[in-house]
Amino acid sequence: MKLGKEFLNYAVFGVLTTVINLIVYALFTKVMSADYKLSITVAWLISIIFAFVTNKLYVFKNNDSRLTLLSKEFFLFLLIRLSSLCLDIILMIVLVQNVRMDDFQAKIIVNFIVIAVNYLASKYIVFMKKTSE
Repeated sequence: MKLGKEFLNYAVFGVLTTVINLIVYALFTKVMSADYKLSITVAWLISIIFAFVTNKLYVFKNNDSRLTLLSKEFFLFLLIRLSSLCLDIILMIVLVQNVRMDDFQAKIIVNFIVIAVNYLASKYIVFMKKTSE
């Protein structure tokens, strides 16, 4: 039951994070005519902060606010999200430049992949519960 609630919370906040990511991406590419690679990066920076806070507090229920733990978690979170940013950019380049897919359609597909990778990494690496918990 706990895993189901955790996954539901992750899904809800993942959707919100994705919405934030897509809105920022659309604003930069469609309204400001920015390059899609730059837009991915800006959208990622804004959504990563939202994702860290919601994952820590509401998904994985980790309320430990010791500075050393918080720093370690945030560093791991950033490292994993940087890896997923690279995955995001590589997949976007492949789909947009090689497959010739519309960039917004490609972004939606790529987000599903990135969400799955981020959930597994957050659960088993960043916010991993100690066995004594």
